[in-house]
Amino acid sequence: MSQYYDTGQNTAKGPVQEHDVVMRGRRLLDITGVRQVESFDNEEFLLETNMGFLAIRGQNLQMKNLDVDKGIVSIKGKIFDLVYLDEHSGEKAKGFFSKLFK
Repeated sequence: MSQYYDTGQNTAKGPVQEHDVVMRGRRLLDITGVRQVESFDNEEFLLETNMGFLAIRGQNLQMKNLDVDKGIVSIKGKIFDLVYLDEHSGEKAKGFFSKLFK
């Protein structure tokens, strides 16, 4: 199941909301500063936040709460990893692997 939710945080009119990630027992995530939910299924969520794109991977992931007005998303399930996807991370990884396999 893949969905797209625009939380309305893209407008330049309002104040910039803080971005926080709170994990409880590796089973519950509360994330603020979410601009939009790009896609999600039971193994991965991709969120656009005020600090860049955030990928959450795990098992049996479900959206517990979505507050579009406040830019808050709550996710439950077994969380394996959280990764911020930066524009430059691909270049760093490529450089690392190219040096490793020379």
